[in-house]
Amino acid sequence: MAVLSLPRALLLAGAALPLLGFAQTITTQEGEVIPANEITVAPAAEVVQDEPEPAALQLTDAVLANLTAYQLSNIELFLFDSNTTSTSVKRTEVGDCKVYPGDARWPSRLVWSVFNLLSGGALIETVPIGAVCYPNSGVYDSAKCQNIIDNWTQSATHASDPTSVMSPLFQGETCMPQNGNSSHCTLGGFPSYAVKATSVYQIQLAVNFARNMGLRLIVKNTGHDFLGKSLGAGALSIWTHNLKTIKFKKSVKTPSYSGPAIELGAGVQVGELYAAANEFGVTAVGGECKGVGVAGGYSAGGGHSPLSSKFGLGSDQILSLDVVLPNGRFVTASETENEDLFWALRGGGGSTFGVVTSILVKAHPKMNFSGLTWTIMAGPDTANSNDVFWQAMYAYWAKFPEFAAKGSYGYGSIFPTGTGYMWSMNPWLVPGMALADFKAMVQPLFDEWTAMGFSFTPVFFEHDNFYDTWSTGHFPTEAVANSNLRTASRLFPRSAWANETERVAMFDAVRSVVEEGSALIQYNMNPAAPAGTPASGANSHWRDAVWFGIMGTGWAPGISQAELEAVQRKITDDWMGRLRPYGPGGYMNEGDVMEPDFAEAFFGTNYDRLLQIKRRVDPYDVFWAPTAVGSERWKVAGQPDWLTLQTGKLCKVSN
Repeated sequence: MAVLSLPRALLLAGAALPLLGFAQTITTQEGEVIPANEITVAPAAEVVQDEPEPAALQLTDAVLANLTAYQLSNIELFLFDSNTTSTSVKRTEVGDCKVYPGDARWPSRLVWSVFNLLSGGALIETVPIGAVCYPNSGVYDSAKCQNIIDNWTQSATHASDPTSVMSPLFQGETCMPQNGNSSHCTLGGFPSYAVKATSVYQIQLAVNFARNMGLRLIVKNTGHDFLGKSLGAGALSIWTHNLKTIKFKKSVKTPSYSGPAIELGAGVQVGELYAAANEFGVTAVGGECKGVGVAGGYSAGGGHSPLSSKFGLGSDQILSLDVVLPNGRFVTASETENEDLFWALRGGGGSTFGVVTSILVKAHPKMNFSGLTWTIMAGPDTANSNDVFWQAMYAYWAKFPEFAAKGSYGYGSIFPTGTGYMWSMNPWLVPGMALADFKAMVQPLFDEWTAMGFSFTPVFFEHDNFYDTWSTGHFPTEAVANSNLRTASRLFPRSAWANETERVAMFDAVRSVVEEGSALIQYNMNPAAPAGTPASGANSHWRDAVWFGIMGTGWAPGISQAELEAVQRKITDDWMGRLRPYGPGGYMNEGDVMEPDFAEAFFGTNYDRLLQIKRRVDPYDVFWAPTAVGSERWKVAGQPDWLTLQTGKLCKVSN
């Protein structure tokens, strides 16, 4: 290992990079004024020769000792936590709220400039993505504005921006590009600063700085987030989207696994993983939406997949993780190292135990995929009456345990049309099954439908690999960034099918919610952990589920506060209240941010152990997110009890 030597141009009292609006000079210890840049002020990183990117550059005790010896201004703000230093304890325990812009303890511009220099210029002062549409913003650009508006509903638009997310509802909609000519752009729930992380040391600096200063710290990978977890007013954000390492390993051996594997940086997205796996001649497990970050919130929350009935959850694929902990240390978690962390990080929730920088996941053999798609209409002006539609749907639902046992992945959506329904299958497939066998599996259901007079036209397909299955039009293109939309979810266990009366009552409850205007995104699958998979912190409700349903609705723009409250309470209290007796669990990545007992719904029997690990690893609550483990100790100030946005201070809950 070789330490990057710091030149004589150490910051004493001077400037920063132009990003923060300072003069571009610093004063050396000898009193010489010279330019301040990444050459004259080295990043606070040590080169670890035997580590690949992004771990090749790390913040270490040797680096900090070197900086301290040269009396770098404010270096104590970047020290690791030893649980014994008075500085860290005092800074993290003062006050009832995280330090917020305007507070006396909010870092000065000079302090932010020190951070920027030490991070190699990685600090970004937030400019909302929609600001280019506001003539009074100082960054107005009509061409860029039009491009953003034209691509607003695409995940890539938000993933490629340091702070934008797919759910502007939780940001407060304070700088929507569509409103540029009629309002003023403000940060709202956007963080104040973001760190464009390309190396581990930058993440370590951010974690140490936030902990020692008592700042709110958030993590954004792609911004593909239904609950506002990657937002936070006045926060420092760690943006991991640019950690794009993909490496194939032909042979990996752990206590529970022997075979090929793929190493993924935290920013690798589903589409990138699938394309790479196809080139490697293997099959990888990920979500159906191409913009999802595999090693980010997806795996942290468990992560369901088109292959879940065969290989389990996304988190079940993980063989090891590299992570920056709340104390700033960079460690590896596996079956043989940091075993509690290995258990917790696989499904125990994001923004909780640290910042994952890379994961090593199983690579499965290439295999055949058979399935079908369709779009079926129901209503007065179609071949299917609404009564026949529901009769057919009940017949389909009744076979969910049987289909899931055969490895089925049935992904469909039902949308009310005003007088009826549109049911799209997007798709229904079985990994590793020949088309003839798939047709034989579905034929008994089709015979029932034909007998009841239900009209349907399946379009069958077969591919010899997953990439072609996923990329050739069988899966829908996701639209995001709807501000007037919120969802909730339920996991329905196999046991609910054991009693016919209970099963029909469950079907009736789901039907009643859809009939009242909710959409239904539904999945028939069973993501049980395959034999030999190490135990994990993933929601125990997943393991016996055979039906995962996402429900929700939108509302008209500009409705009154009372009307908005009524919609939110209908989703959480009314609709989900009808379904919780049959589906006590929910999926934290696509759940209800207002879930009344989130610990039980999103973590099941694992919550108590997860909380113990959280308290030990992160005693200062450096990491917080709504519905995350331990989140009950904090709340966003100024929010109603029916919808938590991320537009205020994060404060402790009174005992």
